[in-house]
Amino acid sequence: MTLHPQPLQLNAQLQSVLSSEAADFLATGQRYELPGRMIWHAWGLDTAPTIVLLHGGSGSWTHWIRNIQPLVADGYRVLAVDLPGFGDSDVPEQGGDADALVEPLHAAWQLMRRHDQNMVMGFSFGGMTAAMWLADYPEDAQALVMVGAPGFGLASPKRIPLKGWRHLATEALQAQAHRHNLLGLMLHDEAHLDDLAMRLHILNVVRDRMTRRRLSATPVLVKAMPKIECPVHVIYGEFDAFYLDRLPEVAAMFKQVTPHLVSWQLIKGMGHWVQYENPKEFHRALKHTLSLV
Repeated sequence: MTLHPQPLQLNAQLQSVLSSEAADFLATGQRYELPGRMIWHAWGLDTAPTIVLLHGGSGSWTHWIRNIQPLVADGYRVLAVDLPGFGDSDVPEQGGDADALVEPLHAAWQLMRRHDQNMVMGFSFGGMTAAMWLADYPEDAQALVMVGAPGFGLASPKRIPLKGWRHLATEALQAQAHRHNLLGLMLHDEAHLDDLAMRLHILNVVRDRMTRRRLSATPVLVKAMPKIECPVHVIYGEFDAFYLDRLPEVAAMFKQVTPHLVSWQLIKGMGHWVQYENPKEFHRALKHTLSLV
């Protein structure tokens, strides 16, 4: 199949809250529409080592918006996916959770893959999805990075309940709920809840058509991790809302069930959406990870 990429066009609302430098860089990307109507976004040279980015739940490729340019500057080809059921991609043909995404991702990757220098990096729901993908298809990547991944059947009693917003009558009331949810789950420091974070979140959640996801609350990773044959690297924010006060247990479980675990890193003072909240520290941690690949 011959692919015909199109220039990436940023949403006008998104562009309005980006710096001109960031908007200009992101606009250099390409947009691929793959079978099943899954949308991939690409930056960098086809010949460069490739990093495939999988976003979190209720998200899109924009969960990585602060990380793409530094990775390309370091010499990588970056592919940021809108997972089926999120962003601009259609819902999967069957199923409504991470296990329904494995086959579509593997099929799409056969079209987008250029060589054998490939890494998959998944955030939250995307980290869990990436692990399930590579457990079934170990040959699809040479390294896996998991950022803030759930899926160990653990929960924090300190986790703040999220608020519904779709039923609220006004945008102002909805914005209050979005702000509560961003601070309750995604970000640790309120100072990091800027206009860009709010705009990304609102643009993403209205396009979430996979709202009955349940696997993240189960020990699905306990089954997946032993099957992964490539090196595995793990990054969490110190105050990840999924596992407040339980990250030592998560670390122990990762070490117990992951034969090829190479690195485990905590980024101090940050929450679940660590790559957005502190992109410089995240990139420093990631560069350490990449030096080990």
